[in-house]
Amino acid sequence: MNSAELLQFVASGLQNGAVYALVALGFTLVYASTGIINFAQGEFFMLGGMLAVAGVRAGLPLPFAALASVVLTASIGLLFERVALRPRRDSGPTVLIIITIGGSMVMKSLARHAFGPNELSLPPFSPGVPIVFAGASIDRQVLWIWGLTIVAVVALTFLYSKTKLGRAMRACSLSHDAARLMGIDTARVVMISFGLAAALGALGGVAVAPLTQTAFDVGSRAGLKGFAAAILGGLGNPIAAVVGGLVLGLLESLSVAFISSTYKDAISLVVLLAVLFLRPQGLLGKSRREKV
Repeated sequence: MNSAELLQFVASGLQNGAVYALVALGFTLVYASTGIINFAQGEFFMLGGMLAVAGVRAGLPLPFAALASVVLTASIGLLFERVALRPRRDSGPTVLIIITIGGSMVMKSLARHAFGPNELSLPPFSPGVPIVFAGASIDRQVLWIWGLTIVAVVALTFLYSKTKLGRAMRACSLSHDAARLMGIDTARVVMISFGLAAALGALGGVAVAPLTQTAFDVGSRAGLKGFAAAILGGLGNPIAAVVGGLVLGLLESLSVAFISSTYKDAISLVVLLAVLFLRPQGLLGKSRREKV
């Protein structure tokens, strides 16, 4: 294998890793405010791509269709939290996690009936020939994925460290009761977290749809990869989510280069199990929670 081929695999890994990172950021947002894992996050990814395609087919310009899909998916996330989770918020983490799994199944089924079982395509954001760098070919859409990931992680880092809402999210993650005693509207914080997580998932779905197409069942795979990335990096930290996504993407791509494409999807499960056994807090996570 020459250097150009290796660079091509690295570029492919960073492309997939950026998508995993966007999904992982959604997991991180919800976990940071509730302490639970939202297994419906993958379906927000799916809805982003599907709704964007529906918007384009309805006659909307691509930028407006993409923006509308993110806004609509965020609204679905808000509605999901309000209708399905909030009435059972005192039932404990296990019940809430099961509800998110059920919500994922419902969204997947509704999407199949609404959009059909076939794969759908979305036009690229920037049409044109791929960019060649050091012998590796990089699709222009990949640059959009990288750029959107960078913007998302910078915005979330600022949110967590510099805003009252971010500190409220961290406080809610530690203890909802203590947060309420400090005057924090925990219900509002959780609802906003779900809306932002849904928007991030939709952003990933819209960005990747021109490259891989989209369908009603793409959410399950994206959710698994995003969850593995979030665990690998360390839940609750946007930077860690991005690092986890990029590392997972590179591991998958390099496994194709040096082992076999047969084992590509198994890498996520192997990494997830290895981290849970050897370092449950993730690569950048801390074994003890910080006080807020």
